Amino acid sequence: MKWRLMPELDLDLIKNTRCLLLGSGTLGCSVARTLLGWGVRYITLVDNGCVSYSNPVRQSLFTYKDSLNSGRPKSEAAADALKAIFPGVESCGVQLNIPMPGHPIGPSLLADTRTNTQVLEELIGSHDVVFLLMDSRESRWLPTLIAASKRKLVMNAALGFDTYLVMRHGVKSDDAVNSIPDCSGKSIPGHKLGCYFCNDVTAPGNSQRDRTLDQQCTVTRPGISAVAGALAVELMVSLLQHPLRGYAPASCVEECHSEGGEEGSPLGLVPHSVRGFLAKFQQVSLASHVFSQCIACSDKVLYEYETRGFDFLLQAFNTPDYLEDITGLTQLHKEMEDAQIWELSDSESCDLE
Repeated sequence: MKWRLMPELDLDLIKNTRCLLLGSGTLGCSVARTLLGWGVRYITLVDNGCVSYSNPVRQSLFTYKDSLNSGRPKSEAAADALKAIFPGVESCGVQLNIPMPGHPIGPSLLADTRTNTQVLEELIGSHDVVFLLMDSRESRWLPTLIAASKRKLVMNAALGFDTYLVMRHGVKSDDAVNSIPDCSGKSIPGHKLGCYFCNDVTAPGNSQRDRTLDQQCTVTRPGISAVAGALAVELMVSLLQHPLRGYAPASCVEECHSEGGEEGSPLGLVPHSVRGFLAKFQQVSLASHVFSQCIACSDKVLYEYETRGFDFLLQAFNTPDYLEDITGLTQLHKEMEDAQIWELSDSESCDLE
């Protein structure tokens, strides 16, 4: 590519980018293989599960042997598979449980939870790009918060049965980027882009409660993970080639998209999010602003985390409404309910007249 088509491509930057993959299942395998294709040499995979008999047909880094004897840890098996494909890669697997809101931490789990949190903080701090490739919404909250605090680039991929979402999180600003303006309402600077939770008005809870085993699994069309995983890596690479990296603006309208050149990425567009709908074979790119009351990346949440540390996290894990209370979402919900009551009251008055 560099020799024949794109001399300005910075392959050393791609090669030396340290990538952390949180989730070593279907999405994690797809992302890891595509990273390898781009020449990324430093890949760390994290998971808390083991390879089961049903995994190898959908998760491309595993074989049947990995599922024998209760299964090898997924992260370790995936890391070894990458080395078998290309011995020059520095890949390692980490077995880790990620603490989550809605999953209370009792006294017996307190020490392990503290250790797991510290390990996750160190992992995110020592990598350049964090990929969120987990099964549940709540498992993405803590990595989103830590990465926002450490100003890391986050790539997020999530799957439905026949839909997918690939997005980059906005990277929190510093003095060097505060002066970057919106492009007349046509684009959003990278430090003003929202995270995965910015479109939510509720805190994450336990999505596995009162569900049978089959309901706890993400059921998707087999091809979707490969599509979403490839898009997540391609978006990361395009961002790395942009002069502003994670602070690159994302366009809100089609006309404002940069086709490359000095002001953009030589590889083309750097959208905020890509949503795909396989049933219609359609794909759309959307951009949205950061939400001032976000339960993961708002200034209030970041302040509480950076000043109180694990005590704040423990309260968020154990108290269902805590994140909504401190961000003002509880008050927002109340105001919405009051507005609906007044609206109903007005309509009843009109009926009586």
